[in-house]
Amino acid sequence: MFRLHAPSYGEAPGVFLSSHQRKVLRALVQCRTAALGGHADECDSCSYPRLSYNSCGNRHCPKCQSLARARWLQARKSELLPVEYFHVVFTLPATVAAVALQNPTAVYNILFQSVGQTLKLIAADPKHLGAEIGHLAVLHTWGQNLSHHPHIHCVVPGGGLSPDGSRWVSTRKGFFLPVRVLSRLFRGIFLHSLKKAFAAGDLDFFGEQTHLAEPGAFSNWISSHKKADWVVYSKRPFAGPEQVLEYLGRYTHRVAISNQRLQNVSDTEVAFRWKDYRNDEHKTMTLEPQEFIRRFLQHVLPPGLVRIRYGGFLANKHRRAKLAKCRKLLNIPAPTVEAVDWKTLFEQLTGRPIDICPCCNKGRMICVKILTKKPLPLWRRSGPARLDSS
Repeated sequence: MFRLHAPSYGEAPGVFLSSHQRKVLRALVQCRTAALGGHADECDSCSYPRLSYNSCGNRHCPKCQSLARARWLQARKSELLPVEYFHVVFTLPATVAAVALQNPTAVYNILFQSVGQTLKLIAADPKHLGAEIGHLAVLHTWGQNLSHHPHIHCVVPGGGLSPDGSRWVSTRKGFFLPVRVLSRLFRGIFLHSLKKAFAAGDLDFFGEQTHLAEPGAFSNWISSHKKADWVVYSKRPFAGPEQVLEYLGRYTHRVAISNQRLQNVSDTEVAFRWKDYRNDEHKTMTLEPQEFIRRFLQHVLPPGLVRIRYGGFLANKHRRAKLAKCRKLLNIPAPTVEAVDWKTLFEQLTGRPIDICPCCNKGRMICVKILTKKPLPLWRRSGPARLDSS
């Protein structure tokens, strides 16, 4: 779809693409094509030939996340504790999301910080849990129909360390923290931080939001959001550590839309499956290619923005030491971590070794030639670049 339509989108009148958006589109168009180079393999038994082109490795690419996800999950296995785990989601209202779309770096960082502080403060309150908890937070910016819908998914162990670190404090079975309390504190912390960002000159407004650049208008806008309900909800606890890993595998390295959801791509339309959660129905949406690309580009994250973050006793700075303390208090042994190379992970993902000949199923595929890159311009007046692909 991008190979067919991205070049014309980049040249369309009135369309502005940042250098980073162009870089992402270029990566997706050239992924696993001759433009990135690769290697030629040959079976040492039946001489079956195979060309393999290199992946782009971009985090927005739907084809390049499987191996990264598998490696990340291998590291997370050793961090799971034998306790209940909860799934909590924090969502920005649509009007606030519009500001985030124009100021993604500032607002998404505020969103992460607000979620972390909310969980930390409510959990530490003796009226609720009275403990230091840990959490993993993942940013998603999309809805099923590719609309802009920023929200954070949190996976939280059901308990934490007591203030003096001498015991493990468990949550009530099947219950984490009151979502109404979480919602109100989250709203307050977020709006306060957004006001500070405005005062520091970290927010820009244009288009329909230009009027918010005036301090009085922005102050009124903030006030209008103080009484509205902000959506925070907690799902049922996971059945066990295996279900936690299965969930993380689905959510952590997801991009705005996967290849599997596309149903039809033509010169005039793109059709894809989506789920309408209001009616719990699966539907098909058809968009013009230019509108599809516009929606997709809304979810290209700013360069350097970290979309998976940790807090509490899972924070990177002291995760190893605090997890060791948690295991000691829970009276469980330290996990045995086995290093797994990428070929083994690939076999686990696909069900077959990468170096076994797909033709005779006996010989080994041996690299016989390195294929050099054949870079082609993505945008050119004569039309889309033609790329050999694997």
